[in-house]
Amino acid sequence: MDVAVLVLDQVFDLGLSAVLDTLTTAGELAQLGGGRAQPRPRMVGLRRHVATQHGLTVPVTPAQGGARPDVVVVPALGCKVPDTLRAALGRKDVHEAGELLRDWSRQGTLLAAACTGTFVLAASGLLDDGPATTTWWLVPLFRQLYPRVDLDESRMIVEARGRVTAGAALAHLDLALWLVRRKSPSLAAQTARYLMVDARPSQAAFAIPDQLAHDDPMVERFERWARGHLADFSLAAAARAAGTSERTLARRLHDVLGKSPLGFVQELRVERAVHLLQSSSADVDSIAAEVGYQSGVTLRTLLRRKLGRGVRELRRARAR
Repeated sequence: MDVAVLVLDQVFDLGLSAVLDTLTTAGELAQLGGGRAQPRPRMVGLRRHVATQHGLTVPVTPAQGGARPDVVVVPALGCKVPDTLRAALGRKDVHEAGELLRDWSRQGTLLAAACTGTFVLAASGLLDDGPATTTWWLVPLFRQLYPRVDLDESRMIVEARGRVTAGAALAHLDLALWLVRRKSPSLAAQTARYLMVDARPSQAAFAIPDQLAHDDPMVERFERWARGHLADFSLAAAARAAGTSERTLARRLHDVLGKSPLGFVQELRVERAVHLLQSSSADVDSIAAEVGYQSGVTLRTLLRRKLGRGVRELRRARAR
């Protein structure tokens, strides 16, 4: 499996290393086991000299020309906030990358990207009218820039139509293991054990609602009011506090965050409940009542569904 890692200037060091080290480890393990399906990652670039976010020089070969790769991986750009990411997406090399990705796609290459690399893939238009995921804290910007993409930010990996997208930062590991798993599930499992990588099918357990990078005044007013009224939340009262109608509020939340008002409030309740579980000795029923649920059973079910963990596990995490 020939894997070309497309390295753009100011690439995220950890993302690039995670992809290369995971694929290289899988190849070495395959070789030790006498296997033939060995991943062969190679770094390609659009410029003769490419540097990482931390200024390290990356030895790349020209991306244009040569044999078509089986797979192309676009690691994240070293941008963590909307303003710097917007500026990076306007660069000439990112535009050229889009042209190259479209050409490779027409030839049948599998395209993959993780974290902010998904913005590069989306900017090429190749994610339009299909499903994808991205880094959870930049979801509002992604929705604003690429409204034609069917975004599901809760998932760690989304694959469809010859495109694979992965979530935030260390999802580069998940993406690389997914590529290995296509050829050999047993090799992927062995590689994950060597690297001590747990299964992480969802980003939901890592998302922090108040860290979502949005700058919409109406959404901010709604969020501030909702945080103070988790126990007695009312959509009508929330809309009045945000200075709008219920219908407009629902539409704006969907456009910016991809969620309904009640869906976002549910995330705020989970966030607050986890904080109380880990910072107090209050019983589950009391915490449930404080965040707006009638019983501890409801809260336990929600925590398990959203985070994949129960009350005991969350409280043990506090002890560590």
